[in-house]
Amino acid sequence: MRDNRDFTSGPILSPLIRFMIPVFFAMLLQAMYGAVDLIIVGQFAHSSDVSAVSTGSQMMMTITNLVTSFAMGTTILLGQRIGEGRGREGGAVIGGSISLFAVIAAAFTLLIPLLRNQLSTVMHAPKEAFSQTAAYICICGIGSAFIIAYNLIGSIFRGIGDSRTPLMTVMIACAFNVAGDLILVAVFHLGTAGAALATVFAQALSVLISLMILRKKKLPFQFHPSDIRFNRLVIPRVTSLGLPIALQDLLVGISFLVLQAIVNSLGLTASAGIGVAEKVCGFIMLIPAAFMQAMAAFSAQNIGAGKYPRARQALLYAIGVSTALAVVMFAVTFWRGDLLASVFSNDPAVIAAAADYLKAYAIDCLLTCFLFCFIGFFNGIGMTRFVMVQGIIGAFLVRIPVAFLMSKEVPVSMFHIGLATPCSTVLQVVLCLICFRIAGRKYRGRPQT
Repeated sequence: MRDNRDFTSGPILSPLIRFMIPVFFAMLLQAMYGAVDLIIVGQFAHSSDVSAVSTGSQMMMTITNLVTSFAMGTTILLGQRIGEGRGREGGAVIGGSISLFAVIAAAFTLLIPLLRNQLSTVMHAPKEAFSQTAAYICICGIGSAFIIAYNLIGSIFRGIGDSRTPLMTVMIACAFNVAGDLILVAVFHLGTAGAALATVFAQALSVLISLMILRKKKLPFQFHPSDIRFNRLVIPRVTSLGLPIALQDLLVGISFLVLQAIVNSLGLTASAGIGVAEKVCGFIMLIPAAFMQAMAAFSAQNIGAGKYPRARQALLYAIGVSTALAVVMFAVTFWRGDLLASVFSNDPAVIAAAADYLKAYAIDCLLTCFLFCFIGFFNGIGMTRFVMVQGIIGAFLVRIPVAFLMSKEVPVSMFHIGLATPCSTVLQVVLCLICFRIAGRKYRGRPQT
């Protein structure tokens, strides 16, 4: 079985789209993990369970995004090696990455359950939902090794240009997650704990299936068990590429946790409302996020092959297609946010709060189609430190201060609090445009192959 893509020659748009589509559907199904939890809990449990699942899953999403971002170092390094014609070194890259992420998995599995109450406190979980929030975080923390393993395997597949295999595995796992939620929450009425258990079981299954496929897959290089070691050449390079992306996503994630904590302090309805809104946002942001992943893989191969103009052209194509789709998402989210929110809750007050907040995110749809494509491009060409800096600036100089100020309004408007996100995105896009011009000057005049 072989589905590896060479992005360094031939057409640009069609291979980019063919790679992006499976990434999108895989991310869609991954988003379904938390969404299905919230949908079934919202229909068969109480508002305290909805708040607990939304708050706890937001914390776990931050941790998952951290791992996914760090694993981008493996994707980029593999792509660059393939683009440079040094694909035979792929086995060493994979082996070194496995050793590195095994240490991270052990640390997370130990620390997250131990810190469940502290993490719930940091999130300002409402007192009515505090114990359920801590339970959700604890259960998912115990299964964090599966989260880490799955994301590392996915980064390997994407690094060799294969976005279909991760889609296959997550499709199967998502089906088991839905079944687990229905059994544990709807039938056995385990509420928050049932949703967490179903999620962990599905993630474990996805890892098992991914490993089975990886063993049978024809790779563009040799990989042996002896490659699994602390390679002094690979691990520092993976870390230097992945750590800035991970730090950026961690700090940006923290900014959203702070935003949720600000809203949690406004009461249970507001807490459940923003939790529902964030679940909806997880879906409406999938298209630009998929383009970000695709641009990283595409740019990595082409920068390795010395073809910066080709990577630049791919960026322009990605922005064009993403923008066209973003206009549709804006219209649906801005005017029918209540309909989207009703999928996750049957409480009219929660739906109203979520819909008000979603209007701000609808505006952000028109901006992230630029931002996410730029981020994928800069990650792929190795400018991960800039990605970290722009994300931190947007989060801590704009998003948190604006959200805090808006929360002091009387009466409080969820829409105004939500505007903190598009405000930060505007600044980040400006920074990306400046860096894009600088990158163009840097690569101008270099011999192209």
